[in-house]
Amino acid sequence: MTDDRAAELVARTRGELAGAAPANRFVDMLETGDVPRERLVWLAGEEYRIVGSDRRSFALLAARFPNSSSGELFLGLAQGEAHALGLLREFAAALGQSEKNLMAYEPKPLAQAYPAFLAQKAAFGTVSEVALAMLANLAEWGSYCARTARALQTRYGLSGDAVGFFEFFAESPPGFEEQALDVIASGLASGDDPVEAARAARLLHAYETAFWDVLAQDLP
Repeated sequence: MTDDRAAELVARTRGELAGAAPANRFVDMLETGDVPRERLVWLAGEEYRIVGSDRRSFALLAARFPNSSSGELFLGLAQGEAHALGLLREFAAALGQSEKNLMAYEPKPLAQAYPAFLAQKAAFGTVSEVALAMLANLAEWGSYCARTARALQTRYGLSGDAVGFFEFFAESPPGFEEQALDVIASGLASGDDPVEAARAARLLHAYETAFWDVLAQDLP
């Protein structure tokens, strides 16, 4: 598969996901100030587990696919998760939560479906599956993070430092799209199945949606 066909696969997959994107009730309620503070603690606790898992998943992917393009991509993502973990601690501290509290938090099973799926793909998936899933879902995730950061400041009075975790993820890493596209093209050229890659992107999107749905469950 040529680079052009890889780009077509990315565009087609993004279009499918955009058409399937539901409303994000949790973020909508954040913007009106209707999310109770307890649910912000849920958000911090769930993300603490997710970031730690994703960091290990990306490190494993860098080891499995060590050539220059894929290795650099996944190692960079692992390093980004390490940085995000420090920012998350600041968010938790603004909520009165220590790292000990985060470690003791009982995660909600469906909120952890996303990192579990990524870990599965890190261990057994193809490089194209992971790169396409991350790239195709990045814009939606980033938009939710940007909205969350703004709402936490305007509606909940958090400082800029306290919302740094969400601002960090609101923008894609410099050069990420080009790197990911190169990795997808390389993987497909070596025999990765484009149908399976698109399927992985759809599943990751569904699991990310489940994460937000859990945070909003049973809220009036």
